[in-house]
Amino acid sequence: MVWRKPGLAVFAIIFGGGAMAEIAGEEKKSGSGFMSRETQAMQADDTSNPGMFSVLDGERLWREPVGPAMKSCASCHGDAEVSMRGAAARHPAFDETSGKAIDLAGRIKLCRRDKQTAEPFPRGSEELLALTTYVGTQSRGMPVAPPVDERLTPSRENGKRLFEARIGQLDLSCASCHDDNWDKRLGGSPITQAHPTGYPIYRLEWQSVGSLQRRMRNCMVGVRAEPYEFGSQEFIDLEAYLNTRASGLAVETPGVRP
Repeated sequence: MVWRKPGLAVFAIIFGGGAMAEIAGEEKKSGSGFMSRETQAMQADDTSNPGMFSVLDGERLWREPVGPAMKSCASCHGDAEVSMRGAAARHPAFDETSGKAIDLAGRIKLCRRDKQTAEPFPRGSEELLALTTYVGTQSRGMPVAPPVDERLTPSRENGKRLFEARIGQLDLSCASCHDDNWDKRLGGSPITQAHPTGYPIYRLEWQSVGSLQRRMRNCMVGVRAEPYEFGSQEFIDLEAYLNTRASGLAVETPGVRP
């Protein structure tokens, strides 16, 4: 799928007017529920899901000793199927050192730097995506369960503010699409409810696995706004808020989308 920038009049017709309202609980559903049967089948079958190649790469990296001490992720955490079960469902979480919310990829970067004393993988790198996808897959089928931690409240509140703030030359917010128009289509693609249950996901458009932050940057560019930097606190706060909205939905990593 190629993003084509609709004219301002088109956006005004589709998204103009109406007050923003969060999605009622009985209407809440995963992004996969908006996909075609073919895409759903591709995601559900590990032998067809192209995101599983990233999972296999992540499993290799999990076991690979690195750094001066030649320690692997498994050196501390053992079998990921046991130790990482539920980790993705509970992130973003509060980081004691920084005093801020941290996402799963950020946690992996810190572990690599502080525990393995190895050079952290950059945001957006295939290696960090692979490890994040592999860890995320261990929570597949578990409900998203944001931590009950009051220290995350400022992050979630800021994420909500950012989600509802109109930005860019098109003067649209995330909520303009994902709260008010999730039952419509844009450029032939369904508008989902913005529940990040499948990330990292494999997008057919990208022909690769990508992060939630990459997807959000795409959206910001689409409304002609300056995107936040990868790893920015704004993106982490947005994810913290989005996960509260997705609470109870099943983790699907790696998801497949058009």
